[in-house]
Amino acid sequence: MNRIDLHTHSNCSDGSFSPKQLVQLASKVGLRALALTDHDTVAGVAEAVAAGKDLGVEVVPGVEISAEYPAGTMHILGYYFDTSHPELLKALEELQQARAERNPKIIERLQSLGLEITTAEVVNISGGQVGRPHIARALVERGYVSSIDEAFSRYLKKGGVAYVEKFRFPPQEAIAMIRRAGGLATLAHPFTLEIEDSRELTSLASELQEMGLEGIEVFYPDHTEEMTVLYHNLARGLALVSTGGSDFHGNLKDRSYLGEDILGQKVDYGLLQALKERLEER
Repeated sequence: MNRIDLHTHSNCSDGSFSPKQLVQLASKVGLRALALTDHDTVAGVAEAVAAGKDLGVEVVPGVEISAEYPAGTMHILGYYFDTSHPELLKALEELQQARAERNPKIIERLQSLGLEITTAEVVNISGGQVGRPHIARALVERGYVSSIDEAFSRYLKKGGVAYVEKFRFPPQEAIAMIRRAGGLATLAHPFTLEIEDSRELTSLASELQEMGLEGIEVFYPDHTEEMTVLYHNLARGLALVSTGGSDFHGNLKDRSYLGEDILGQKVDYGLLQALKERLEER
């Protein structure tokens, strides 16, 4: 039992499982370790850690923070930080507020397009912090789209007709706040940066490394085999740690399978061990 998943979400952000239910599922499918990396919040970490102790699943405290990036989308994953760090908690509160202010604007844009969804039904779907996946689920349930992917591609993705920008910290600040809280910062799913030139990607990764980035999410369900090889070589060339995970959201993502093989390869405990060793080196 050496399989792990270092990228998951609970209903404390935009997943459909509670932190405890998420860990229960991890135990059921035979995961040795799980990182809870909710968007802009650590509210579910304590519950997940407690469930992990009961069920024999190693739970890694984590978070996923959106960073400013004009071309595509940049997310920074943080691991093994102090979840009670005052500065980090204050910054996460700012991000949650920005998200809360954006959601009604997205819904208003959808309504102006003739899509009759309401804030109340989106909140009901979320059960807590609202994000775009909850709005996408509302569109599916209303029959306006056939899938969450379609909701994003037609309306909600960056550049979409109902997309609304929100406040994000610059990459250097997102990385720094994780490091100041004692954690490791890694780059999530690099394909969303939408960089096609490998030299440009290497240059950006080098800049992020100078800011304190220490890893790259190499193994990810939406990465092609070519992407996986590229990101693996990039991580190795820059002496960054490779990570991987499913980006599990439960039923708030069309294809979201906890702990599943990625391109036929298991995400192995060795990746987590490398994270721990990097932390010890610091």
